[in-house]
Amino acid sequence: MAEDQIGSQAGASSVSLPVGVVLRRSPGATAWAQWIWRAVAVIPGAGPAEGRLLRAEGDEGAPHRIEERHVATTPLELHRTDTEAYLVGLAAAPPVVYVVLRSEGDDAAPVVHCVTASPYEAQDYADSGEELVEPVAAPPDLVAWIAAFAEQHHRDEPFKKRRRNRVRTELKEDGVGDPRVRQPADIYRAPGALKPKAGGEGGA
Repeated sequence: MAEDQIGSQAGASSVSLPVGVVLRRSPGATAWAQWIWRAVAVIPGAGPAEGRLLRAEGDEGAPHRIEERHVATTPLELHRTDTEAYLVGLAAAPPVVYVVLRSEGDDAAPVVHCVTASPYEAQDYADSGEELVEPVAAPPDLVAWIAAFAEQHHRDEPFKKRRRNRVRTELKEDGVGDPRVRQPADIYRAPGALKPKAGGEGGA
């Protein structure tokens, strides 16, 4: 179970836990979709999936029968560089993990691509438009496992005050920049800036 994983992988920069994925198959709402598939639960520490039936509503073979099956077991991986994202996911009510599904077309069951505890990674998959992302409530022992890892490795980025370059006015040379004083680089100055003022040098 997840509690055992916390102790055995303490201090590691990344950890992994097998997680079972439960899909619900329910009748489609339109003539173009016979079935609707949704991820409804995860099972921490699950063994290999064999499509085992966990729950059913309706008689076997009935057109409106609803089934929930353990369809896949996949590793849920945590990395110390992603702890900020895990804390965001844990702050949800209730805390969730995200099941990423890939459609097989028609009415076939979708394939479980992965399970992630990072809402940022889940958003990346959702933005791609190629996967279906389902938030699923995380069981308490899975929440404890994720929280223990995040708290152990999370480090807030320290605030760094930006240092300003102080202008040292006392280093200014006398006359430099004064249009009344002829400059060494006057050959690059605009002609208008070099004209003497009326009544000054070169006057009547």
